[in-house]
Amino acid sequence: MAKLCGRSTYRMERPPVVLSFAAVGGSKESQGPLADRFDYLSQDDLFGADSWEKAETKMQRLALKTAMNKGGLKKGDLNVLFAGDLLNQCTGSSYGLREFMIPFLGVYGACSTMSESLLMASVFVDSGLAKRAGAITSSHFCSAERQYRFPLEYGSVRPPTAQWTATASGAVILGETGPFPRVEVRHVCAGVIEDPGITDANNMGAAMAPAAACVLKRYFQESATAPSDYDHIFTGDLGEVGSKLLYELLQRDHIDISDRHQDCGLILFDQQRQDVHAGGSGCGCSASVLCCHILPEMLAGRYKDVILAATGALLSPTMVQQGDTIPGISHLVHLHFAEKEGD
Repeated sequence: MAKLCGRSTYRMERPPVVLSFAAVGGSKESQGPLADRFDYLSQDDLFGADSWEKAETKMQRLALKTAMNKGGLKKGDLNVLFAGDLLNQCTGSSYGLREFMIPFLGVYGACSTMSESLLMASVFVDSGLAKRAGAITSSHFCSAERQYRFPLEYGSVRPPTAQWTATASGAVILGETGPFPRVEVRHVCAGVIEDPGITDANNMGAAMAPAAACVLKRYFQESATAPSDYDHIFTGDLGEVGSKLLYELLQRDHIDISDRHQDCGLILFDQQRQDVHAGGSGCGCSASVLCCHILPEMLAGRYKDVILAATGALLSPTMVQQGDTIPGISHLVHLHFAEKEGD
């Protein structure tokens, strides 16, 4: 069973194994630098549906089906699904996954939802509450714009600090054991809500950076590790603005991650060629980068130890319209590549 280290870091006593994973994306993702690594890309951002929200449900359904097929798994093989998205009532997840008839626990962490889902799936598997557990999330540019800012028909101008919500979904299935070589979850760390006082819904990077700095600092302390113990530290999705702020915040505590940090929002898209301003965002961004880039690189033996600290802006349009601020959250997962028994 997971052992609590400090306040909120858990060390896996029986590290869950990544059994399979899948990434689904839309048309803009098909033009990005990771295009050839996705399991499925659609040039139709509606995915054959008649609304953006229905398109998002189809993405989640396709991501989970693909991950299950890649792992040779059936519906009855999974004990629980942890899933969420950016929409009210987690519409993309609850409507997208209803046909699977797998025990479902909906979660919401905004763009941190993938690492939050992985965190809970890992604890369930490590504790013996589940033999296999799924973590899945999605986002859609058009549905997110309609809910959080302005419908596309409004034609609003996006400022330089704005980020482009990924039209993407990622699914990961964890199990108690699996063949070598394999990727294991070794540690997880739950984040706390940080509120730097940002009120601009087009500056999510600044709203999330303090939460990322907080969870990384606490994780290093509680796990007795340092940035140098990891090949890569991935955040998502701070973008250009948030990444620079993250470095500044950590350097105040004499922590330097700049030589091994990458942000999923700056990996998924070509920032200049694709005109995404400060980078990508959305919970589908870090989820798809995890499933089409990070995990394949680990299984190829190119990364040994990786941190994924997905970040979320807990934005409520209603609260922002009432003059309130935008809190941020970040949850962390430590992934380890084990080539053989004992690694």
